[in-house]
Amino acid sequence: MVQQQQQQQHRIYILQFRKGEPEQEVACKVSQAKGAGRRVMYYYQDYGGGGGGGGKSGKTVQSKALSLRRILAMLLLSLLCVGTLFVAPVSFLSFVHTDDGGAEAAAATAARGGVSGPCSAVGNDSLCCDRSSERADICFARGDLRMHSASASFQLVSGNSTAEEERIRPYTRKWEANVMATIDEVRLRRVSPGDAARCDVRHDVPAVLFSTGGYTGNVYHEFNDGILPLFVTANHLRRRVVFVILEYHDWWITKYGDVVSQLSAFPPIDFTADRRVHCFPEVIAGLRIHGELTVDPAKTPEGKSIGDFRRLLDDAYRGRIEFLERLERRTARKRHRRGTVPRAQLAPPRHTSIQERPRLVIVSRTGSRVIEYEADVAALAADVGFDVRVIRPDRTTELCKIYRELNASDAMVGVHGAAMTHFLFMRPGKVFIQVVPLGTDWAAGAYYGEPAARLGLRYVGYKILPEESSLSREYPTGDPVLTDPAGVAQRGWDVTKKVYLDRQNVRLDLARFREELVRAHQYLAAGRRRRPRASV
Repeated sequence: MVQQQQQQQHRIYILQFRKGEPEQEVACKVSQAKGAGRRVMYYYQDYGGGGGGGGKSGKTVQSKALSLRRILAMLLLSLLCVGTLFVAPVSFLSFVHTDDGGAEAAAATAARGGVSGPCSAVGNDSLCCDRSSERADICFARGDLRMHSASASFQLVSGNSTAEEERIRPYTRKWEANVMATIDEVRLRRVSPGDAARCDVRHDVPAVLFSTGGYTGNVYHEFNDGILPLFVTANHLRRRVVFVILEYHDWWITKYGDVVSQLSAFPPIDFTADRRVHCFPEVIAGLRIHGELTVDPAKTPEGKSIGDFRRLLDDAYRGRIEFLERLERRTARKRHRRGTVPRAQLAPPRHTSIQERPRLVIVSRTGSRVIEYEADVAALAADVGFDVRVIRPDRTTELCKIYRELNASDAMVGVHGAAMTHFLFMRPGKVFIQVVPLGTDWAAGAYYGEPAARLGLRYVGYKILPEESSLSREYPTGDPVLTDPAGVAQRGWDVTKKVYLDRQNVRLDLARFREELVRAHQYLAAGRRRRPRASV
């Protein structure tokens, strides 16, 4: 393990070595360390927020040689414990038999899930799968559980001789047979003690097994199929849980490490690559999902909502944002000393004054569904009275930087597509304007419009007219592609994707779009008069 500390920023890397490879010094670099058989297994950032660092659940069974320092520390701890035992024996014994947060209580709560269902009362030495949802299966096992990646299974070690086995593909798009066929299958099976694998690492908290395969790589699916279901399934465990990941990707951990660390205090486990036998008191295989980019309070153990998820994002990115602001102030001071920046720009602008122009962010696209003459649209918004920013996120853009921009904004404008998922980064009470190209009405509303309204945003679906679509330059007036997109969609998804998603751009009617911008500006201005500072 290598730790780098600079300006209260800590980056921790856990590296994997091949068996027999000698240990060696590794330089602290953000990029992946080079070397035979080595790769970054986990990346965690702590920006000096204090107390929220990654924990340590796993305890290696095989002991290693103790150093003199460790022996002395153990002797000192033993003396302290003996003294405590004589002073307060009841309290001491209670401490010994209770772990922080209570693994047993956490496991029981995890099994029940806090809601009624086929597996709402899973006892010890039990295995149960809930396959009632059309979206995802989820299985629970309690007792002596042992991860055995070599056989793609979890073993429930039991004296019960009854043969029992369940299989699951832990991904939340159960109804899509094609994508589910690409997800690895894991078995949960009951075995006798004599046939059980021997524990290498013991954990005193539950494990949650899920896959980052499937459509991972598309930001909508990363949130809808992964991050939000993970919040629904594990948030009530209060970080006392270990995530076991199928089809593990280093980049996914780097991208979502700040969020994942809010849900688990422990490094995740790569199910396929980690061949050690990890033992748990409980395993939850699969994730619960409530719908498109949403959290249903009636289906969560503690009545959590999408607003609670939004607050978790605030907590996840706060430290990183503060760190970036410190870097910007330092850079501005250096530029000021060189005479290249005025004193007024030493501090980054903060959107707090009532007199400031409301900030509008245009989420720009490349490829298809591009806003043609985007600069004219930005100028129009500025003329209406907005402080306009344009962002062009891609797969390499740090998620926290997108969050920072949209969290500080009052309005967001973008064309229907996966990047609209970033409405989750906006504060309730703000405005989300989604430009809806031809043939995307239903998807725009179901995937982004309705979820945005549930988050508390003022949602505006700007449905373009045929003449605002680039398709009007390809097809003659009156063609069904322009006049009957719903009918064209009945020809199948491939046709819809080829025509309306991959080949269509938009050229907004500036006079018509101005009306929506004016209404949005008036709405925000009225909100500021009612409440000078918006709550987060």
